Amino acid sequence: MANPMSMTILLLVVLTALAAVVQVTEAVNYVVGDSAGWARPSTLTYYTTWANGKNFSLGDVLVFNFATGAHDVATVTQTNYDACSIANTISLVTAGPYSYTINSTGTHYFICTFSNGGHCNSGQKLAISVGNSTNATSPGSPPTTVSSSPPPPPAGSSASSLAATLPLVFMTIALAFFY
Repeated sequence: MANPMSMTILLLVVLTALAAVVQVTEAVNYVVGDSAGWARPSTLTYYTTWANGKNFSLGDVLVFNFATGAHDVATVTQTNYDACSIANTISLVTAGPYSYTINSTGTHYFICTFSNGGHCNSGQKLAISVGNSTNATSPGSPPTTVSSSPPPPPAGSSASSLAATLPLVFMTIALAFFY
């Protein structure tokens, strides 16, 4: 059996490894369009470009900053997104600013319905992909529900990282008994 000093060193190494591997996940607040906010953009691809490279996850919050009476945020299907159709929206929020908490995976579609869809046709539309490593505007499922609640509190340790680390910890402890 190992001496007390060896066990102390081993315990320190295991705890350090565990702390390095376990990741903490937190919800992220994204201000749609950054400083430009939710407005008629200068290019048709402004919001697509804005979303590129962002990794949207469950619990993240999209903050649509817009002036009430000047814009709105409609959650729509892919068909309505592609056509900038303002008919049959899933939800419509007319008072800004608006915080949308991502609560389902798939692709989420948003448009501005002002000017009978004219703002959307000018590029004021956003599609984000949730649950993939990249955020393409590829087809997917529309969101199932919309929440305007405040952002959730930060989550704790990632369960999947912890589950992947535990076998390593136990193997290290077991090996220590053989030295």
